[in-house]
Amino acid sequence: MRRRFPVLAATVVSVLALGTSAAPPVAAAPPGPRVLHAAPHGSGDACSAARPCSPTGARDAARTIDGRDIRVELADGTYEVTEPLELGAADSGRGGHTVTWTAAPGADPVLSGGRAIGGWARNADGTWTAAVPDGVTPRQLFVDGRRAVRARGAACPAATCDATTAGMTGAEATGIARWHRPTGAEAVIKVRWRTYRCRIAGVRGDDITFARPCWTNASSGTNRTGPAWDSTTVDSARYHGVAFFENARELLDEPGEFVWDAADRTVTYLPRAGENPRHTRVLTPATERLMVLDGAHDLRVEGITFAHAAYRQPATDEGYAGTQAGLTLTGTTGPVDHAGRHYTKPAAALTVRGGRHVAVDRAGFTHLGGAGVVLEAGTKDSTVIRSRFTDLSSGAVYVGDTEPKPDPVLAGERNSVAYNTIRHTGVEYTDAVGIWAGYEAELSVDHNTLEDLPYSGISVGWGWNQPEARDSVLRDNRITANRVTDVMRVEHDQHDGGAIYTQGAQPGTVVTGNYINRSAYGNTERDGNGIYLDEQSSHIRVEGNVLTRIGYKWVSNWADYGIQNHATGNWTDTDAPALAGTGSTMADNRTGLDRLPAEALAVAERAGARPQRAEQLRTDLARHGTATQSSTDGTAPAAYALDGDTTTDTRTRAEPGAWWQVDLGGVRRVRQVEVWNDASTTTGDFAVQLSRTADFADAGTRHVSGKALRPTLVEFGGGQEARFVRIRLTGTGRVGLAHVLVHP
Repeated sequence: MRRRFPVLAATVVSVLALGTSAAPPVAAAPPGPRVLHAAPHGSGDACSAARPCSPTGARDAARTIDGRDIRVELADGTYEVTEPLELGAADSGRGGHTVTWTAAPGADPVLSGGRAIGGWARNADGTWTAAVPDGVTPRQLFVDGRRAVRARGAACPAATCDATTAGMTGAEATGIARWHRPTGAEAVIKVRWRTYRCRIAGVRGDDITFARPCWTNASSGTNRTGPAWDSTTVDSARYHGVAFFENARELLDEPGEFVWDAADRTVTYLPRAGENPRHTRVLTPATERLMVLDGAHDLRVEGITFAHAAYRQPATDEGYAGTQAGLTLTGTTGPVDHAGRHYTKPAAALTVRGGRHVAVDRAGFTHLGGAGVVLEAGTKDSTVIRSRFTDLSSGAVYVGDTEPKPDPVLAGERNSVAYNTIRHTGVEYTDAVGIWAGYEAELSVDHNTLEDLPYSGISVGWGWNQPEARDSVLRDNRITANRVTDVMRVEHDQHDGGAIYTQGAQPGTVVTGNYINRSAYGNTERDGNGIYLDEQSSHIRVEGNVLTRIGYKWVSNWADYGIQNHATGNWTDTDAPALAGTGSTMADNRTGLDRLPAEALAVAERAGARPQRAEQLRTDLARHGTATQSSTDGTAPAAYALDGDTTTDTRTRAEPGAWWQVDLGGVRRVRQVEVWNDASTTTGDFAVQLSRTADFADAGTRHVSGKALRPTLVEFGGGQEARFVRIRLTGTGRVGLAHVLVHP
């Protein structure tokens, strides 16, 4: 039975009508976000969970909504992107609201620029060939998610492949003159910090010519390539040959390699063990940019993976004329440019131009032909955070531009790159860095983990010591609490960089709380650094960092015109010369350590995207030993190898069986000896001997062929009892050492 309360109802009506002493009405809660749904095969304009839209349909629907937050939720699956998803001012949050593009709960949406390659036919030699769709140029191939390698050959030394502004010799010796289609192949050349990739244009006799403008821009004489003193072009004295030629059918000889034939429009692949191309998914990147935010603001991109985006420029006659950090020189002409103002950034899967309050959060970037994210053209107050980057041909994140004095609207300000994980990037373009920033102000690069990179990890600043770049907008940048390990890998032959690298005067900039381990470790040259304040780097404070196992200097500030830099309170296992430049100082640093104290370990373990154990140093039994050598050349005594400084060198005279040794002061069990070659890589073809007695009558010996690295690690199995450790040449020559460590 329905009960009625007429008196109470009348009273309530009277109170509301008279507005007497009753409580004021509760304000209506703001509406929750409007949710629009998209799916890989969505269509229409309903954008509901039951009838999802396509991503572009959801974008168009979002433009009609005002006065509330908007969430575009992408369902699970792969979204095949044939042209970029473009979002601009019309797709931005309005009136204090935010538009968020995100994964639906529990979903893993992937924006993919890949095209499947099928119809494989087996050839008599065990390779497989398939036709390639029109408009697709396979520079990368991913077989069941695993990157294949463009077929490559051996190195060609400069004596054979002699490079000039016209081209190079070597077609006969390399066999290129006998290749069926040499014009599909590229020369890959590495000179110091630069990489060049230019396609062969023709072969006549022993001479090879290359596509232009690639070869022009890789050679001297353009007046557009770096500082006026630069000597790292393909025809410079520092050119030592071709690293390898790639993409010729004659080079296809290793499982996991492939060749693209542009004339036949086919790709040929030599499978790895257990692979059958007919039963695998083979993808090649085809779409260059997957998402472009142009003039967008108050917009978030969350939980979306970007995969298989292409980078087309290297396949054109522009090629890849590397300048620094993954930027290239392009075009046939241009203004005189010694400060890198007109260099070209790599194509990225996600590009933000002129963004305001844009956030990329918990995104994934993988299997890319170019870079991950670019923030440019005056993007401000924007972040790339908690995202994952792995298996990228170029760098992970590029922030800012190369103009030292941009219009205020085009200045990069208050951007942040934080808590990201960056691994195995620069796979093809090995001169690329993990995180690059140009002329930025108040940039924060914080708590990122960077591992397994071919060149520098983090690079902030631009311009060298050029007049047009000396007074720029660079200032107040923070590089803090990052974990940078295993960078400047020796096998990639990229030199003159550092785990953290800076350029330009940038007042108020700090580098603090970072953990750097194994930068240029095992290198062949003495030029890989921990923190590298290069060129005009000025007004930078380096404080409270932990740096271990560095191939050269833990901190480098070599240029007199880099001024007012200060290194204080850092922990490191080596030493370095005093900072150059007026007003630069080094104070209260703990150097030459063979164990990290608890305070240093705590700093190291807090660094990176998540807390992680740091690699403790190994006790050095030789540190307090007594060093002698067979002879001394000039002022290079044996003790320099025990001074905890990899920048000072011992040196004997050239003589048969030259040696260096250390007396540990007592018999100890030795398990490993680290041999750090000197600056000139003098020591090669040697033996490491352990003995309990000074006459080495009971010596255990390990032989090393070729040059020692920085370092070469010599193992003694489960250990050997020894008081004396000797490094002795097996022939005639000199022994030169920067550092020798003996581990229990």
